[in-house]
Amino acid sequence: MSDIKPNDSKIVHKDPWEKLRQFTDARIGLGRVGTSLPTSELLRFQLSHAQAIDAVHVPLDVDKLCEQFEQSEILKPYLPIQKLHSKARDRMEYLQRPDLGRQLDEQSISSLQPATGARYDLVFVLADGLSSYAISHHAKNFIELFISRLNEEPNKKLNIAPICVVQQGRVAVGDDVCEALNAKQVVLLIGERPGLSSPDSMGMYLTWNAKRGIEDSLRNCISNIRPEGLKYQAAVHKGHYLLTESHRLELTGVNLKDRSEDSLIDTDDTQQFCLTV
Repeated sequence: MSDIKPNDSKIVHKDPWEKLRQFTDARIGLGRVGTSLPTSELLRFQLSHAQAIDAVHVPLDVDKLCEQFEQSEILKPYLPIQKLHSKARDRMEYLQRPDLGRQLDEQSISSLQPATGARYDLVFVLADGLSSYAISHHAKNFIELFISRLNEEPNKKLNIAPICVVQQGRVAVGDDVCEALNAKQVVLLIGERPGLSSPDSMGMYLTWNAKRGIEDSLRNCISNIRPEGLKYQAAVHKGHYLLTESHRLELTGVNLKDRSEDSLIDTDDTQQFCLTV
């Protein structure tokens, strides 16, 4: 019997692109054994596939999430977390009926009604979406950094509503929360559809004056928030820019562009830059 191991370099043919794997999680430069993949790469693929399935089906542990938030001194003024639920009764109905995940159930709306006397500037909403891992892994750290960034501007201090978490929720469910709380704006954090290299990718959606039934074109999105993707600090930088501009312009969506990385200076002067006077 041969003593050659399945991944022995004697039988695994290296791929010239293997050196590029240090720059990406994409499955490139895997090598081969005959006409097949090396066993190690096949096992990694199967593990990633299982993690993606779990990300969709494992329920969000709301109680554990609340414990995480309660340990944060920065987030204490915005607690306790408001526990809400969409019209989708369970995970199977959520996956089969996307429309039900876009709206709060009546009990959740009623629980928010007593707060409608206030006029909040902003509300943070967490929704499990298609990856509960995204919220459990990243939401607390991201919101801490975001609120810390907002608190650096005491002259522009915002009246932030209690943080809300919605089970079986999709992007539009934040509109119901924003409307029920009489908030000017909603920042919704949601688990994105998992890929084979990103089971815990989180997305952020920013909507001005959100109400049930508004068009998706009236939102701004920042995607792939996670340490291996768009890092927290970079996402907060973009999010803070969009939030500041949306309050200045009183809008979000296709008319609000992300120029957080630009060095351009806005001006009322309409003169063409290529013309001289």
